Amino acid sequence: MLETADANIRIVLVEPAGPLNVGSVARVMKNMGLHQLVLVNPHCDHLGEEARLMAVRAADILETTKIVESLPAALVGCVRAIATTGDDSRSLPTQLEDPADALPWLLEAPSALIFGREDCGLTNAELNRAQRLIRIPSSDAYTSLNLAQAVAICCYEIYREEGRRKKEEEDASFPGSAWERISRGSASSIPDATDNLSTCYQEKLATRQTENPSIPLASAPLENLEGYYQQLETLLLKIGYLQRHTAASRMEKFRRLYNRAYPTVDEVAMLRGVLRQTEWAIKTYPREANSDTLDGALPENPTDS
Repeated sequence: MLETADANIRIVLVEPAGPLNVGSVARVMKNMGLHQLVLVNPHCDHLGEEARLMAVRAADILETTKIVESLPAALVGCVRAIATTGDDSRSLPTQLEDPADALPWLLEAPSALIFGREDCGLTNAELNRAQRLIRIPSSDAYTSLNLAQAVAICCYEIYREEGRRKKEEEDASFPGSAWERISRGSASSIPDATDNLSTCYQEKLATRQTENPSIPLASAPLENLEGYYQQLETLLLKIGYLQRHTAASRMEKFRRLYNRAYPTVDEVAMLRGVLRQTEWAIKTYPREANSDTLDGALPENPTDS
């Protein structure tokens, strides 16, 4: 069975300022079968009268909304994340995609769809927390969309794709040709027809999952990667590769690199093992007085697993 959008996808709003917007977002989420709402450092009362007024029958979503202090905290438990931006004029390292093309990817794993502030959107650092970026096409006469409108468009695209996939699954399970054979008293031929259609459906799923073969199905949770980034930054500062005043911009480049790679849990563990070994070697083996190299070959750390 296909995973549902409600089970997999959380909507993340970064520092929303308008309670009417938050209430409207809750309403459209319920319209489209989504219930996981996360607010990062909200600047409004999401349980106040204005938010409830716009939520109408979606007050339950407001009441179960999770409040966190930072975007990394909002992404804990997620394997995939897509961020939205309305600004295509600034230099972005990641290609902007159409929502209809990118959003179906979120259905296949625990994921987050991230929206920025009403007045200025997401910072470059926040955009780099996501593996993919989307921009909703709009008229050049007025390109800026209201926050709740942007959420509505994206939620609809997810809802539509989920419906299409469910229909494929139902068609494979209950093929029309098989029911026609039942009505004509030829039930004995049903298994072959069902098997054939089920095979076709599985092939469709396999095709969908391998549209981008570089994306493993078991990518590491984003908090695993975040721990690696912090450990990497600490080490690179220690050895002088990074400087305090340039560390943020350099680390953004590392984030973009790994966002393209989609490392698995085991691969992140391996990368962190390399960092631990390096840290151990720095502490254990002194440098030669007039050399940039360590004194002697380094044996494997016997305590590192």
